[in-house]
Amino acid sequence: MHQTNFIVREPLLDPKQRVVGYELCWQQQGAAPSSPAALEALLDFVAGQVVDDDDNWLLRDKILFLDAVPAMLSADALHRLPPERTVLSLKTAELANPDTLAAVQGLRAGGVGVLLREADLARIGSRLPTIASYVEVRFSGADVGSQARAYAALKQSSVGMVARPVSNWADFDACAALGLNAFVGKLHLTPRPSTDAKGLNPAQTIIMQLMQMVRQNADIVQLEAVLKRDATLSYKLLRFINSAGFGAGREIQSLRQALTLLGYTPLYRWLTLLLATASTSGYSPVLLETAVVRGRLAELLAQAALGKGEAENVFVAGMFSLLDRLLGIAMQEVLANIQLSDDVVAALLTRSGKYGPFLALAEACELSSDLVASLAAGLKLGPEDVNRAHLSALAWAQNVAA
Repeated sequence: MHQTNFIVREPLLDPKQRVVGYELCWQQQGAAPSSPAALEALLDFVAGQVVDDDDNWLLRDKILFLDAVPAMLSADALHRLPPERTVLSLKTAELANPDTLAAVQGLRAGGVGVLLREADLARIGSRLPTIASYVEVRFSGADVGSQARAYAALKQSSVGMVARPVSNWADFDACAALGLNAFVGKLHLTPRPSTDAKGLNPAQTIIMQLMQMVRQNADIVQLEAVLKRDATLSYKLLRFINSAGFGAGREIQSLRQALTLLGYTPLYRWLTLLLATASTSGYSPVLLETAVVRGRLAELLAQAALGKGEAENVFVAGMFSLLDRLLGIAMQEVLANIQLSDDVVAALLTRSGKYGPFLALAEACELSSDLVASLAAGLKLGPEDVNRAHLSALAWAQNVAA
């Protein structure tokens, strides 16, 4: 089926702000519900992108949530997805049809997850675990006490509870206290009120210094001298260069060898990732994962137009675009601490210049923004190009995290 729409994602967080899964859906134009054909097309496309030719699941420990209707409960694409990583979201009212109920129980017996929306928990009662692995609860911070009582029975069962909508951090904390996972929309992009000290910690200061030196093509010996001041950093570089993914072919034991083998552009990119993970103030795992996905998606979107080398810079812009929130300091202060190219600065401050439009498009894919289509058209990218890059970036981020 020719794609005319764009995939958007929403993260599902556990009480510790870790991403346990994503809901993927077509961007809703004017909030019209998707047709059965469109939902099946999404399932089909996603299955083709997140499972490789050897049937390996590319999203590691993440669970995917996909909207479903009764007509697609027997879709072939379901058999290509690992059942324990797949959850179909259904309206509870659909289960009034005996055939739908039987199909759902068949899927549950095969290990496929089912999330029930709009469920009357009292009416379903003890049958719930046979038909659902999750229920969606409408969370409101208004009366947490009565909600806690309502959810107490469920907490004793195997059925997971997912809260929605969760529109502010106070509500998220209330959900976390009740043991609920939560779909957070774009809440994770809202800076969280924090009492921690802001600014760069010692590890970040050294990483910034190294990035500065790489930008100025400093001598490998000078880079090595700075690296040696931080044992953890040196260890991470050697572990990275000796990882199966890098494939050096032999054990690299000296920092100088590692730096020579890696080269300046990949080193800069690695340092960018490291800077984000070295955050301590108000550190949020979901924010870090978002930064990695955003950077990689912006890079993939830019590759055809700008070439691989330039696209590396777009990756840096994508990662840096969340650095102010990861570090708990203003973007101006981030930029004062490190010298970036004019193109990267323009992308960060106003989403303009050569790289800005790719960053803006990657960002729009996170927010279910109406701008996705016009931004993609401006870059001469079709829905399928963007959707393929989006799921590829999601898979890549899981490997980085690992």
